[in-house]
Amino acid sequence: MNGFESKGLDEDSFGPKSSLAALKTFDAFPKTKAAYTTPTRSGGQWTVLILIICTIFSWSEFKTWWRGTENYHFSVEKGVSHELQLNLDMVVHMPCDQLRVNIQDAAGDRILAGELLKRDDTNWLLWMQKRNHETSDGVHEYQTLSHEEADRLAEQEADAHVGHVLGEVRRNPRRKFEKGPRLRRGVVADACRIYGSLEGNKVQGDFHITARGHGYRENAPHLDHSSFDFSHMITELSFGPHYPTLQNPLDKTIAETEEHYYKFQYFLSVVPTLYSRGKGALDAYTRSPDAAASRYGRDTVFTNQYAATSQSSAIPESPMVVPGIFFKYNIEPILLLVSEERASFLSLLVRVINTISGVLVTGGWLYQITTWAGEIWGRRKNRSSEGYLTGKSSMD
Repeated sequence: MNGFESKGLDEDSFGPKSSLAALKTFDAFPKTKAAYTTPTRSGGQWTVLILIICTIFSWSEFKTWWRGTENYHFSVEKGVSHELQLNLDMVVHMPCDQLRVNIQDAAGDRILAGELLKRDDTNWLLWMQKRNHETSDGVHEYQTLSHEEADRLAEQEADAHVGHVLGEVRRNPRRKFEKGPRLRRGVVADACRIYGSLEGNKVQGDFHITARGHGYRENAPHLDHSSFDFSHMITELSFGPHYPTLQNPLDKTIAETEEHYYKFQYFLSVVPTLYSRGKGALDAYTRSPDAAASRYGRDTVFTNQYAATSQSSAIPESPMVVPGIFFKYNIEPILLLVSEERASFLSLLVRVINTISGVLVTGGWLYQITTWAGEIWGRRKNRSSEGYLTGKSSMD
């Protein structure tokens, strides 16, 4: 006994006085006195390790919060839409005066797309050289109908994210078609570049490129079948507002054939898509679909995505079968809303505190377990060495 209890004394009364001493009675987390603790080297190492882990996890939580999360909402497209913009930039290995470009839609309208789109005489070999130059510089990877590049799939995947889409739209506000190779003097114009944008009915349709005198009745001389060559290069094919830097499934596609009577078919499923940053786009679309779809602000982009499949083969030379390039597209009656949202700063603090608390508790348990295991191992080692003498003894 120390004699303090008989005189009603308390050992804590001999410690330093503090103005907050009265709050000690409300302390829900009693601490071990410093005199009862012993700092160790392993404890310091564990403390440094836990601090590093807490810092890494906290930084990861902050980056996740800063980037935000993407949410996908599917909705039946509301309102009544009438027009759909088609953007096309392609080269066909036939002179322009031998080609006919038309759109036939489900409404029964026939649109003379050849009169609305621009057509320039060019050379097929020049475009092949341009393709080879771009491929060697790593600008874009071209694909064929029988080969799919992994780089293209990665680029299309990047174009599906809100941040990338909004960034590309802001960096390219002019939305012009790129210039093609210049046709030099003396070079034979054996190909035709067809490019531009046109408005069509927002219904199922068939956009096709055929030879002169085939597919429609017209007062024009019949084109000999031996001059057919529907090999083509699609630089861009998109629906909706023109965003040239966004990658679509048929962009940078090359299809070649040595057959004259050949039919290329592409089947497209078009899905209207609204990209937005923040929670306001979904609410705005719910209140007014037409206003939300027509608003192209800094944080909102309305466009269309599509999935494509192809089927191409040589066909018999018959008046009942028309060779050419056919794009059959169907408008899906749904709308995809992709929104990038960021949680509140308070939720970030809660997540960081929970993360740090979990690391501290787990680290304390691991430290106690390792300390306990070390003590047991030390006891066994000491017990096994009892009863044995170390060193050498000398006899007199």
